[in-house]
Amino acid sequence: MRQSSAVDPCRCPLCGQSNACAMALASATIKAEAASAPPCWCTRVQFSADLLQQVPEEARHKACICAACVAASEDISKVKLQGEGA
Repeated sequence: MRQSSAVDPCRCPLCGQSNACAMALASATIKAEAASAPPCWCTRVQFSADLLQQVPEEARHKACICAACVAASEDISKVKLQGEGA
């Protein structure tokens, strides 16, 4: 029988690095600490549809994309927009 690998909510589903998700960390800690945790950085960022489509189906809504992947995606989008205006 084949075992499926579990999605780690503390790892980016695109690059595998830490996603620094405060919500995932809070769910792994004691509930009292979770209640006082600050909002996650990802609540202040807009994720493009193109970036979200890159997340494997099994990891969707289970693990956050890291800030580095978001930044790289934004850089690629800017290059595409600049190329269209030329």
